[in-house]
Amino acid sequence: MIKRDKGDGKMKTIAVATATRAEFGLLRPVIKRLLNEKDIVTKVVVTGAHLSPEFGMTVREIEEDNIAIDKKIEILLGSDTSVAISKSMGLAMISFAEYFDESRPDALLVLGDRYETLAICCAAMNARIPIFHMHGGETTEGAVDEAIRHSISKMSYLHFTSTEKYRKRVIQLGENPERVYTVGAVGVENALNTPLLTKEELEKELSCQLGEQYAVVTFHPVTLENASAGKQVEELLKAVKEFPGMKFLFTKANADADGRVINARIEEALRTHENILLYSSLGMKKYLSAVKNAQAVIGNSSSGIVEVPTFGVPTVNIGDRQKGRIQAESVINCKAEHKEIKDAIDKAMSAEFRNRALKAQNPYGDGNTSAKIVNIIHEWLTGQKLDIKKKFYDIDF
Repeated sequence: MIKRDKGDGKMKTIAVATATRAEFGLLRPVIKRLLNEKDIVTKVVVTGAHLSPEFGMTVREIEEDNIAIDKKIEILLGSDTSVAISKSMGLAMISFAEYFDESRPDALLVLGDRYETLAICCAAMNARIPIFHMHGGETTEGAVDEAIRHSISKMSYLHFTSTEKYRKRVIQLGENPERVYTVGAVGVENALNTPLLTKEELEKELSCQLGEQYAVVTFHPVTLENASAGKQVEELLKAVKEFPGMKFLFTKANADADGRVINARIEEALRTHENILLYSSLGMKKYLSAVKNAQAVIGNSSSGIVEVPTFGVPTVNIGDRQKGRIQAESVINCKAEHKEIKDAIDKAMSAEFRNRALKAQNPYGDGNTSAKIVNIIHEWLTGQKLDIKKKFYDIDF
């Protein structure tokens, strides 16, 4: 752990940007710790799907968590076409350029690989605000997130990676090893430390009956494939229909290109699939509670790779969206085809594989991630160490 110095005695300000429910769930422990730092002012800026009723108006979850919001910035359009997403990025750049000019934070903390985040970072870069980036170096070969994540890494000054392999990849991008830290994944910390609901309590919260067996399902568009979302979700729904005695607890897709296509198909399926339940957003506590008590987690969300193995629950990872990520032995990969999905669910439900999942080791850290991140941020932000002039770090081949 980094030893803190006394700094320059001046109060420092860090802005934290969040655009989606999943992203906030991972930023939350870091934000909570930053808010307890006496010599750092933390300003939370909320944008994107958080402010959309269609995606669950998840800004309410932030407010209910007693986290003060410095600014709400609306950028989301009522469409998920590639043109609409580019326009949303444009709105984000304009709006955050104005915000940074008004607030002048000493640093910006962001997470991951969202298109909104890329636009926000462009505005911060132009405003000469140092960027601190969580979850760089990872690979998701089926999604545009892959290029976005690495682009954000190149704009960033400090890097917090979830594994040592990902740290090396960020260094391979030319970032100085002195500014790249392996800290683990906050998702593991959430899974280990969030007080969870029992199955009965969860059913009461959701006003539903989950039955003896259920699975949690989240399916997002594979954004580097042309118009595949509709066909792929239909294949998933065909597989779901093969298990009439099992409930499938769906959460809606995010605000990526074709996310609305997926959500519309699932909503249609509610009329013919009696074993489907659909929610816009569960929030972190209810989501993790659902995962803990599930027979399997199905879909292509990163949570199936990062958080779910902590509970010893099998993951059925569909298609190429998460291709390239480091995985625990509890993850089953399959193509986005009806029979392959069905076979993967059957395998996940088998006693042999469930026992294997219970013994699987999660490669994403020890659950102490937020403390490591905040200590490092404190050292750099208050210790007069920041210098946005970066030298490309060359590797000998």
